[in-house]
Amino acid sequence: MKSLALLFLVVVCGTGGLGQKLKPKKRSNGEEINFRTKTKDVCTMRMSEDEEVKLRIECKSRGMSYWCEFAGKPSVCRAFRNNPKIYWNQVAAELRKLPHACESTQVLKTTMCQKAPAEALMKQIAAGMEPEDLENQDKSVQKTSTSMRGAGRSSVKKIEKRPILPLIKPNQHRQGSENETEAMKLARQHCWESLHGFCSYIIGIFRG
Repeated sequence: MKSLALLFLVVVCGTGGLGQKLKPKKRSNGEEINFRTKTKDVCTMRMSEDEEVKLRIECKSRGMSYWCEFAGKPSVCRAFRNNPKIYWNQVAAELRKLPHACESTQVLKTTMCQKAPAEALMKQIAAGMEPEDLENQDKSVQKTSTSMRGAGRSSVKKIEKRPILPLIKPNQHRQGSENETEAMKLARQHCWESLHGFCSYIIGIFRG
């Protein structure tokens, strides 16, 4: 009887230890995996777990950033429960093959959970994108417009300062000088010497 009791205890202890080895390995919330897409977008994926598992992917690409979120219950898949780290590494490996981490990934698939129920699939629930340094771009546009306005004002001021010279035709100038000389001759002939200037002025008015 004692030998049977000892054998029974050994079997119970062995099965208990086996059960401990088969416990699922949990991945801590907020853990990150960094990767690059096929077009060299720099991305980060973060996992969190509550009633269901959520995954957020954030990427930066050529002056813009985009993001997307997934939700599902991969814990339904036995392979995920046994080693979630391999599962997320497979997800990152699939995303590295894509030019855009969020556009063509409505459902995340892995080889280790291909035969799992549909609820195990991670499905996209939200996505978005926005340009980087939008405020800096607005400031640069404002500075450019201000500098252009200042240049326009300075050019207007320069134009205003230029003197406007009267236009005198060559023929008019010659005609005027001839009238003056003839008027002066007549004044010398018919007026006193002290009145030559006045007489030439009057004669010039009458001769036009």
